[in-house]
Amino acid sequence: MTSCDTRASRFLDHLEHQRRLSPHTLDNYRRDLRRIAGWMADHGIADWPHLGQAQVRDYVAWRHRRGASGRTLQRELSALRSLFRYLMNEGDAATNPADGVRAPKSPRRLPVTLDADQLDHLLSLDDDTPLGRRDAAIMELFYSSGLRLAELVSLDLGDIDLEDATLQVTGKGGKTRRVPVGRTAREAIRRWLALRGRLATLDEPALFVSARGGRIRPRTVQARLKRWSSLQHAPRAVHPHLLRHSFASHLLESSGDLRAVQELLGHADIATTQIYTHLDFQHLAQVYDQAHPRAHRRKG
Repeated sequence: MTSCDTRASRFLDHLEHQRRLSPHTLDNYRRDLRRIAGWMADHGIADWPHLGQAQVRDYVAWRHRRGASGRTLQRELSALRSLFRYLMNEGDAATNPADGVRAPKSPRRLPVTLDADQLDHLLSLDDDTPLGRRDAAIMELFYSSGLRLAELVSLDLGDIDLEDATLQVTGKGGKTRRVPVGRTAREAIRRWLALRGRLATLDEPALFVSARGGRIRPRTVQARLKRWSSLQHAPRAVHPHLLRHSFASHLLESSGDLRAVQELLGHADIATTQIYTHLDFQHLAQVYDQAHPRAHRRKG
């Protein structure tokens, strides 16, 4: 066993017995370090302390040319940094050559969406049972207002104002925002509310309840959407984020107003929030009414 292998083995033992990392994580560390060590051997670098920052950059460039993604290289650099932190603590290395080296960014994958025609077909449910009306209202609201799954299941009856066509949403970090609710979604919610009492317990405040009468659970929503995507012959399995992505994509395509869409989605990024806090609700509602395929408010 070479000194390079010996140092890596001691480091892996430390991760297993001192830091108690999972076998899966240990396998990732072992595989990544073995790959880097193989490259070092091919380039005449005998041991870890002989590895410099320039060589680390060369390794990253070599891996990237061979098709490694930015995420993979980020993980490998993380393993290398951890190894050198250990070696420095043990007195076996003076510096950490992976510090300051960044992985190339991978192209961001665009979210999958359904087009307007596919959504119209999906949302044309022919089921007047309480569960059918509930599911229709849920899907309409996802697409109408771009909600996250956690936001939808946490809605209470008092959060929605059907007359004002608005919804108070509690998003990540407990932050609240007000979003418009389209006409078709409001009609679906009214139809659901007419039958909600058949399922809900008397003291249940949730807008959407399960067959047992309590607040609906996220897994139930996911399962019901998957069921309807099959029954309606959707081109792919439907999940809450697919409807949220479709909402954002269609609104942005029609309006071109990225800031308004970001505000409606309730993105938690600090810079984004600072930019959009000055947008007033009337502007957001106007963009929504003009652009969303199923909005088109009607007075009266």
